[in-house]
Amino acid sequence: LVVNGFSKTFSMTGWRLGYACGPKPLMEQIVKIHQYMIMCAPTTSQYAAVEALRNCDDAVEEMLEEYDVRRRLIVNGFNKLGLTCREPKGAFYAFPSIQSTGMTSDEFCEKLLTSKHVALVPGTAFGASGEGFVRASYCYSHNHLKEALKRIGEFLDELPGYRK
Repeated sequence: LVVNGFSKTFSMTGWRLGYACGPKPLMEQIVKIHQYMIMCAPTTSQYAAVEALRNCDDAVEEMLEEYDVRRRLIVNGFNKLGLTCREPKGAFYAFPSIQSTGMTSDEFCEKLLTSKHVALVPGTAFGASGEGFVRASYCYSHNHLKEALKRIGEFLDELPGYRK
C-alpha cells in the first residue's frame, strides 16, 4: 500500500491533495470510506497534481537541495543559540530542545511570540513527550529564517540566567 501527498514532495502545502495505490480489494474499501468523508479535491488542484507528476521532477530536485540548505541553517542556528537540535530526517520541521531555558514549551512559545513576534509550536501539541521541545518550520526564505533565529537569540539573551 502506498499513501502519499503532494505537500512535501512538490511543495504544494495547503492544497490538501494526496493519493493511495494498493491491491484492488483494499482500495475498494478505501474508496468506500473516502466517498463518505470527502466529495473530491478541487479540479484545479487535480490538474496541478497531474502536471506535477508529469513534469516537475527537476523542480523537486531543486526543492530538495534548497530544503537541505534551510535545514542546515536552522539546525546550526538553534545549536549556536544553545538550543540542542538534531537534524530532522523527515518533513521541513526542526524540533529543538528548550529545556535549558527552564520554561515549559507553552510558556516559551507564548513569551517568544509576545515579545519577538516569532511563532513556534509547543512540543506538547504533539503529545506529552513533546514537553521541553518546540517545533519550527523551515519552509521560509533564508532571510526569514535568519531573522527568526536572530530574534530567538535576542529573546534568550533577555532571559535571566540563560547561558548559551
